[in-house]
Amino acid sequence: MNTPIRIGIVGYGNLGRGVETAIGLNPDMTLVGVFTRRDPASVETVGDQTSVFPMADLDRDRDDIDVLILCGGSRSDLPEQSPAQAARYSIVDSYDNHARIPEHFAAVDAAAKAAGTTAIISTGWDPGLFSLNRVFGEAIVPQGNTYTFWGRGLSQGHSDAVRRVPGVAAGVQYTLPSEPAIERVRAGENPELSTRERHTRECFVVLEDGADADAVRTAIVTMPDYFEPYDTTVNFISAEELARDHRGMPHGGFVIRSGTTSQGAKQVIEYSLTLDSNPEFTASVLVAYARAAARMNQSGQVGAKTVYDVAPGLLSPLSAEELRAGYL
Repeated sequence: MNTPIRIGIVGYGNLGRGVETAIGLNPDMTLVGVFTRRDPASVETVGDQTSVFPMADLDRDRDDIDVLILCGGSRSDLPEQSPAQAARYSIVDSYDNHARIPEHFAAVDAAAKAAGTTAIISTGWDPGLFSLNRVFGEAIVPQGNTYTFWGRGLSQGHSDAVRRVPGVAAGVQYTLPSEPAIERVRAGENPELSTRERHTRECFVVLEDGADADAVRTAIVTMPDYFEPYDTTVNFISAEELARDHRGMPHGGFVIRSGTTSQGAKQVIEYSLTLDSNPEFTASVLVAYARAAARMNQSGQVGAKTVYDVAPGLLSPLSAEELRAGYL
């Protein structure tokens, strides 16, 4: 595209701030502004010149936006926002409830196809980049097993789910991988590992005044999809402790495909990430897929899409000719 891709940010937490920063690193993009449910005057953005609008401004079908990047949470924001905004605009979201991605896709697809928009859902690094590497590994080494390990790191989606539990004033959640399990996989043992054997989850929670700690703990550890399948520890701490000890947002993980291509010929493929800032990295992935969404919509590819439907070259600001000459 010769003119800059015009981006709107919906929601302005850690992920929204990361998206604003990432757009500034991509010369082929320009930020139209941030759209928020809060009072726009109360929102302090990374850039002094960034415009902030009320969410209702999106209802009037603005013609100055090519792609909206939705930065809300997967538990309650995106299931509503993604179909609603795909009915007006091309969008990118980071919906990360793996078990419900098919139904989320269906809802967004219906809205986007009716409107002629392009909606790339569930981008980020998992789902997203890790999803791609799982498929690469299984396609290349069909005889074997795929293993995904996350952490040690702070999960934005799971932390958001914790904070929405009644009685929780603030909180974060860390995912911890099992080091013995990782070493067995790297050694080519191809072990059978249950969900509980691969990871544990640890929550640090600040209670609202008068909240029942036992009720909050039970609500967290029994939450379907998010915490019930794992051994989950809930620690109750003060707001001061949370601010002091849990300000950073590191994360990372591994996708490992281990198998054989003939008897005795072990093949291990590993893709890993080590992230100082989970939201900034996730935001950078969203911004790259926003470029793809704009290009796909321009070429008439409408409806909901996932990372499996997006050609890698569409993520790059370089042309197909430049990629062939310099990277192939």
